[in-house]
Formats: sequence, structure tokens, C-alpha cells
Amino acid sequence: MKLINLHTHSFSNQPSILELVNQYPLEFNDQIPTFSIGIHPWFINQETLENELKIIEDNLQHINCLAIGECGLDKRIEVPFDLQKVVFERQLLLAEKHRKPVIIHCVAAFDELIECIQRLKITVPIVIHGFSKNIQLANQLIKLGYYISFGKYLFQTPNLGSVLAQMPEHQFFLETDTATQSIEEVYVLAAQHRGISVDSLKIQIQSNFESVFKTKIIQ
Repeated sequence: MKLINLHTHSFSNQPSILELVNQYPLEFNDQIPTFSIGIHPWFINQETLENELKIIEDNLQHINCLAIGECGLDKRIEVPFDLQKVVFERQLLLAEKHRKPVIIHCVAAFDELIECIQRLKITVPIVIHGFSKNIQLANQLIKLGYYISFGKYLFQTPNLGSVLAQMPEHQFFLETDTATQSIEEVYVLAAQHRGISVDSLKIQIQSNFESVFKTKIIQ
């Protein structure tokens, strides 16, 4: 049973791990076996935007592309928020057109994020990566049918473990993102919070992955 790393910025090429590697359009590498591709709100550049969106759409049809993202909204950066919304919404529409799940980066903008998704009538799976907030927000996202991915903040935020412990078993994932901890360490800590074995956790997350990303994992 493989460990699944829902979101990472580095490809380790370990046979025991399935990594959904984040790719940026202008740095695209078609040798990555499983990836998402998108424009992060931190790196929006109006001069290259149209070219990047074309690269995204071209590669959403790649056999190894499982999702669009990470993309989203972030109120704590200098990129104009209205521009962020435009770029985010265009990527949501691409995801809907090509029936790809979306890996979401969201900072201090969950109300606006939800409004965009609902207004555009997006029906593909939504995965909130790098979750670090409270159970109230987690429950709101879960009730909307979104998925939540936990990673480095489990090591940094003491109360986050109790949030993970309360997640419905079919609506969460684990990741490393840019963490110094390995995905193995994330699984060990998450299993402790869930009160189950690492093997049981691996089985559950593989089931979730296969369901959301419509792919069968070959062991």
C-alpha cells in the first residue's frame, strides 16, 4: 500500500510514495508521473497570464495531470485581490470544462473563495490544501462537499490534531507541501490523532484518492 502525498513541490521518485507534484506552467516538466498544474496567486503575472493559461489547458489533457492548482485567493499578499479573483475563476472554469479536481490555496479569503465556486456552479471536487484553521471552518467546508488536506501545520499548531480527528474518513488527505517533515512523518502523526494504525490510514487515503481523482493506484 503506497503512501499518498496529496500536494508537494518536490518529486522524490520513491516507488513507495505516490506524489501529486505541484507544477507551474512556465516550469512544466512532462516527466513527472502525477501532477497538478496551476497559477498560484503569489505568482500572478499579467504579462505572461494568457500564455500560462494556455499551457495549463493544454496540459490538463495530459494523462499524468490529475488536477488543476494549486490556485486560489490570498489576502495577505500584494497582488491585487480583484486580479487574483479573475485568475482563480478562469482556472475554476478550466477545471470544470476538463472535469479535473482543484487544489486550493486560501489565506484569509474563505468567504470569497466559496462565493466564487458557488457563483460559477463548479461541480468538480475541491481540495483545500495546507489546512490550519479551526473545526468550525473545517465543518463548513466539509458540509459544502469540499475535501481538506493536512500537512506541516499538524506539527506547528497544537489544536489542529483534534480537527483532523473529527474529519469524516472519506473527506481528508495528507501532504507535505514545502514541509521539512517527510510524508511518512505526516502519516505517523495523523494516525496518532485519528487513533488508528498507519496501515489503516493508508488504506483510507488511497480510497479517497482513487475516488476523487478517478484513478486506480497500481501497487
